[in-house]
Amino acid sequence: MTNAGENNHLHWLVQGAKKLQISPDIGEVSSEQNVIVHADISKVYTLTATDASGNVASATLTLDVNQESGKLQSYPIMFVTQVPLQTDQAGRLSAFANHLTDIHQVPRGGDLMLHYPDGSLRNLTREAGFGMPAFQGAKAIAVREPAIHWDGQKALFSMLIGAQDQPGQPTKTRWQIYEVTGLGQHQKAKINKLAFQDENFNNLSPLYASDESIIFTSDRPHNGQAHLYPQLDEYEATPSISGIWKLNPANGHLQLLSHTPSGAFNPIIDSYGRLLFTRWDHLQQDQLADRDRDAQNNGFALPFHSFNYVDESLNARKLSTRAEVFPESRIGSTGPYGKISGFRSNFFTIWQINQDGTTEETLNHLGQHELAFGPMSVSFSGDVHLKTRTTADLQANRFSLRREAGLFHLREDPLHPGTYYATDAREAASYTTNHLVKLQASPDMNPEKIMITPITITAANDILPGGRYRNPLPLSDGRFIASHTSDVSPPADGLGLSDLRLKFLNKDEKSGLYSAGSSLTGGLHKSLSWWEGKEKKSYQGALWELEAVEVRSRPKPWRASSQLEAPERAVLAEEAVSEAALQQWLINNELALIVTRDQTSRDRADMQQPYNLQVPGGKKTISSTEKQARVYDISHFQIVEASLLRAYENKPGRRALASFSDLQKMHNPALAEAPPGSVKIASDGSTAAFVPAGKALSWQTTDEKGNAIVRERNWITFQRGEMRVCTSCHGVNSLNQAGLTTPTNKPQALRELLGLWKALAK
Repeated sequence: MTNAGENNHLHWLVQGAKKLQISPDIGEVSSEQNVIVHADISKVYTLTATDASGNVASATLTLDVNQESGKLQSYPIMFVTQVPLQTDQAGRLSAFANHLTDIHQVPRGGDLMLHYPDGSLRNLTREAGFGMPAFQGAKAIAVREPAIHWDGQKALFSMLIGAQDQPGQPTKTRWQIYEVTGLGQHQKAKINKLAFQDENFNNLSPLYASDESIIFTSDRPHNGQAHLYPQLDEYEATPSISGIWKLNPANGHLQLLSHTPSGAFNPIIDSYGRLLFTRWDHLQQDQLADRDRDAQNNGFALPFHSFNYVDESLNARKLSTRAEVFPESRIGSTGPYGKISGFRSNFFTIWQINQDGTTEETLNHLGQHELAFGPMSVSFSGDVHLKTRTTADLQANRFSLRREAGLFHLREDPLHPGTYYATDAREAASYTTNHLVKLQASPDMNPEKIMITPITITAANDILPGGRYRNPLPLSDGRFIASHTSDVSPPADGLGLSDLRLKFLNKDEKSGLYSAGSSLTGGLHKSLSWWEGKEKKSYQGALWELEAVEVRSRPKPWRASSQLEAPERAVLAEEAVSEAALQQWLINNELALIVTRDQTSRDRADMQQPYNLQVPGGKKTISSTEKQARVYDISHFQIVEASLLRAYENKPGRRALASFSDLQKMHNPALAEAPPGSVKIASDGSTAAFVPAGKALSWQTTDEKGNAIVRERNWITFQRGEMRVCTSCHGVNSLNQAGLTTPTNKPQALRELLGLWKALAK
């Protein structure tokens, strides 16, 4: 036990290590024998040692801190104000498509504000000469999502500049990233636009990376091609955020970290160095095209005039088809295995990647089985052994999230690393307000043990006594603040919220629930007017207060880069392949390597898709509880990529469709009479493939004729040079369907692929 504020020395003794890293906060310590840490809160430090052969070992130390011995400090709070909206359809506070810039979607007149512990308040944008009073014209602004630098001396935020000066005047504005300095109480704010960002697209949600790069979201098409703009989401073809990007502010180098066909929102970097964000998982067939098909089949005019392009190129040929190949139909179909259930997906959940974009997966591998348990559709409705409900006793969580909702506005508790707070809100008619929840999800936590705990009143009918919340923020002094509206019911269509103010939350020690207490400010009021098309609009009253962050310094977290594990390293060594040479070849060819050790092994919780699986003449895995269930043959691993191929007459932009990857162009084995975009599953159940980097991918296992057996149904992006290994598919949390732990076989498919690779001309 140590006292808060004291310096502590971490010592270690390691033999035979080439590289040493300590997380969180510290990073590489290969040349050191001890470090000093300044402890304000209890932490678990992990020392990871890697030898020259890539073998990894680790040890942990818990540093317990007596926080009562040190006074917790209060810090300034930065937030933004927003003129109230009257729409939650693709508006500034909507769950998705909240980046659009029409004035009815984001009324101008808000500011970037800074509140100090003594109660004083600064308008930073006004100080720096941005914005305008009264009438909102060419210099009008809206602001959003501030993020503080590690040293606490500056901040990034997004700002939109410009509105109509005259009735009916067309305007073209884009959200852009700015940096503000002069945050000290007696300083003057200065605001500068971030260099090298693309001014043709909306750039939002900026963060400082641990290496001083800028991470942000954008609606820039994944390849920057203007004719593909805007990317349209997988729901109703609304313009969407295309993914998470990383910009080097020194030289302008731009990297797509995660390609998200329906959008990514609210990114943060946690104390472990993970980049966490809300992603809209909506991988399903196009419902607008379904309506076109229905109209065509019934002799009616097409409502959307959907069609496909042959590829993403500027002069691509239009096709006379709106066919889709993945995933299964929304309305169901039939096939060799009987009736195929319709599949629809609409869920907002937390995803994680490293700050270089590698190792993308849901937070701690949390999926719908753990987060949205209960009734669940099976893939083959005629297979009576597939389960129509999840098995609740396999996970600790007892609070199920709605499927058409999810988690937003994630924030980590500064006093308890690994504890996070979020808004659990519906996708629409909510302004992303509802109740607040807590979850503990440090990197070492098994998803089966993670629980979602409401911290404000919940109600199945969405009527919340005491009001609704969004943007939770746990503070360094132990207090809690959030944006709160006194409205108890969700807003009616076309109406706004009565109010939305930053308020400190009070905890009821008996129930453990929080409720709204005193306001951060006395209320910020404006009297404004603006043109909306040819109609003059006005507003007089209190502004909404949103997206609070603490202005304080934090240690930069460093997360160890992912390493190949022992089975794959052994294969490389036995095949005399240099890991460094292979990785450089992948980078040069804009490829990644993906390996699965055993496609027949699946997590025991997923009983909604086939789980008794065998490779013909090879590996077989049978459920320990459903041995009598049908056994399905799987012979190929088929990969699809999110290509912007779907378009609609008289509507700009493209929607992503799953298209089969041309794997032979990526130096994978040539297979005769194989399903398109596939590699063979080896006799030990393993697969290996070179795949395109920087573009969302998904996959399925098929039988020898190409009939789908098990589908992934999530998009995953890989980086150039990434070598990603999944032990199973669906990955095993603790035990697979046979009651076995994670496969440890040396993948035969990787060995065969490396044999082919060695013969390539380099």
